[in-house]
Amino acid sequence: MDTSVLRLSVPEILGLYKSGKLSPVEVAESCLRQIVKYNPAFNAICCMDEKLSLRQAQASEKRWKRGEPQGALDGIPVTIKDWFDVKGWPTRYGSKASSDIRQPADSPFVARLREQGAIILGKTTLPEFGHKGVTDSPLTGVTRNPWNAAKTPGGSSGGAAVAAATGMAFLNIGSDAGGSVRLPASFSGVVGFKPSPGLVPSWPPSIFSSLSAQGPLTRCVADAAAALDVMMLPDARDWNALPLPPPQLSAALKKTLPKLRIAYAPTMGVVPTAKNVLEVFAEKGKLFQSLGPVEEITVKSPHMADVFIKHWIAAAAAHVASLPPAQRKLLDPHYLNWAKMGDGLHLRDYIDAQQERMVIGAYFKSILDSYDLLITPTMPMTAFETGVDMPRETRAKGTIWTPLTLPANLAKLPAVSLPLGLAQDGMPVGVQIMGGYLKDALVMQAAKRLEEEIAFEGWLDRNG
Repeated sequence: MDTSVLRLSVPEILGLYKSGKLSPVEVAESCLRQIVKYNPAFNAICCMDEKLSLRQAQASEKRWKRGEPQGALDGIPVTIKDWFDVKGWPTRYGSKASSDIRQPADSPFVARLREQGAIILGKTTLPEFGHKGVTDSPLTGVTRNPWNAAKTPGGSSGGAAVAAATGMAFLNIGSDAGGSVRLPASFSGVVGFKPSPGLVPSWPPSIFSSLSAQGPLTRCVADAAAALDVMMLPDARDWNALPLPPPQLSAALKKTLPKLRIAYAPTMGVVPTAKNVLEVFAEKGKLFQSLGPVEEITVKSPHMADVFIKHWIAAAAAHVASLPPAQRKLLDPHYLNWAKMGDGLHLRDYIDAQQERMVIGAYFKSILDSYDLLITPTMPMTAFETGVDMPRETRAKGTIWTPLTLPANLAKLPAVSLPLGLAQDGMPVGVQIMGGYLKDALVMQAAKRLEEEIAFEGWLDRNG
């Protein structure tokens, strides 16, 4: 089966649509074949309607033939994490405690994608209510990493990462409240971008929204920019949305990037970065100098994990308390344990955590006042085995094992994960680039430059 079309970028596909050399039906059929071929093994797609998707592709094809594309993404296949509403489909959150009622309206960014002509192929898997960094749930089972099916793709946007890696869709939209876009991007060898909060409108309201942002998982940086240019269009329902013109990220990629001041932190927090990850950085780290002079720094923010946990367990406790007892019995025990910890959290401790978060934000602002970008490994380890909720080396300690992704959520920073290389175990290693608040365009520009220097060969390039 020829999968060459799946290796194209979104801008390349749109150019071929315009010239008449490629059809949205051909592209949608190619993605649907990937789903049929690989979803039984990797379990990334939990809801789809093949006939509806093809009707969308046929309508797009007619528009392109008339020379009247509907918008900036007309005919581009997209998947949506099953945390968000897609009109006519249920939103299940990976939970048996959820409703199978079909949603009457799209979430804001879904509506923007649809308005711009995107073809919605399906919804992707997540752990129950997105509460952990691996993707398995009582509702949809285990999602597996295409690089090694015995390993996790990460979470909570694990299905989106697998869909991106295997070419099931070009744009795969997830959410990130503690690394849930960047973590699976790192484990699965794709690009994952978490924008500054407030740029992508969000609805319905979520008790996790103070930490979370919606972002794409894609095979290349240009595709992430194309997705966010549409996702950031305004929506009146979100009163937290910033009253600012959204940055034009695709346009920013065409601008000359000046020499930048780069801070590099190889480790952070109590979880040391694994030797096999550091080996990849030792080999490829010289590429960072293409962005500007690099200075290794030590990040000292010892309370990040504690502050993050208090925010999360409080939200989990509030959510579980809102469910009837019969529904609570259906929940993942791991999620129930988070809620139980939240029930024991004193209100004063939660307020203290909110105040400490402000201190953390000020600390990272000071770093990004001195440097243009902060580069770290995305994850301190490569993907571990499925069937567990955290890597073996941190299981006994019961600590947060994702310290490197937390600053972007706690301090409201834009951040992207790029595949840097493969570790000795054959699993991808990601590099994370963080920038100052609302410096999303700069982060995207730097990611594009670094992507060109790295020239990573993805899973689809090797296996498609």
